[in-house]
Amino acid sequence: MNKVRIVACLAASVAATSSPALAEGFFSGNWYVTLGGAGISAPTFEGAKDNKFFFSPIISVGRGDAPRFSSRNDSPSFAIYDTDVLRAGVVGKFVRGRDAGDDKALRGLSEVNWGGELGGFADVYVTDWLRARAELRQGIRAHDGLVADIAVDAFTDIAPDLRVSAGPRMTFATSGYTDAYYGVNAAESAASGLSQYDPDGGITSYGAGGAITWAATDKLSMSAFTEYKRLAGPVADSSLVEERGSKNQLMFGVSASYKFGVSFD
Repeated sequence: MNKVRIVACLAASVAATSSPALAEGFFSGNWYVTLGGAGISAPTFEGAKDNKFFFSPIISVGRGDAPRFSSRNDSPSFAIYDTDVLRAGVVGKFVRGRDAGDDKALRGLSEVNWGGELGGFADVYVTDWLRARAELRQGIRAHDGLVADIAVDAFTDIAPDLRVSAGPRMTFATSGYTDAYYGVNAAESAASGLSQYDPDGGITSYGAGGAITWAATDKLSMSAFTEYKRLAGPVADSSLVEERGSKNQLMFGVSASYKFGVSFD
């Protein structure tokens, strides 16, 4: 029923803006759009021993001025409600496919299709220097589970155009996600040599990340970042992680993004 409610809420949001008059009122005014990308060195799959290079897009849209703080970890989002204290709206994430060609540790395991995750997010600016963010996303095609990310970031400007930020992160997922990526059924066990494993849902990882961001201009920003993640619960106990991978996950990278305003008066 939870999955049905999520889809129903999203459908209701679309329906609410379907009439021309309502849509015109909703979209009128000033909006901001942030576009960019990040080059990241990260584990070949979550739980892997080896790293590889990835590209990740940066997309954010909202009403009024851009938020006081945003993170590389934020999934592409569209803010429907946007104030100085609270931002909330729709969030989406592209999910890459996974197969034995990505890492030899995956040999004998079934391919995971590419897909996406769709849901909602909320940012709470607790103080002028602290932001908490939560995302809840439903898997589409790649898996059929729910994934929740929670992050808290403290941030401060050490110079007019230079900002540092850091804070803890935690991820939860249901069995629909953990089984797709970390389950090993009888056929996969025979083909891969891994022990059979049927995971439940729960906390899948916790850790911390930090970044330093340079505002090159009032529109262009560049950032260097790093993040450590410790796999936990049903993910850490997977035979894929215990027998061929690592519970310790480290990533780092650089990013650039461009912000511009759009008016619909």
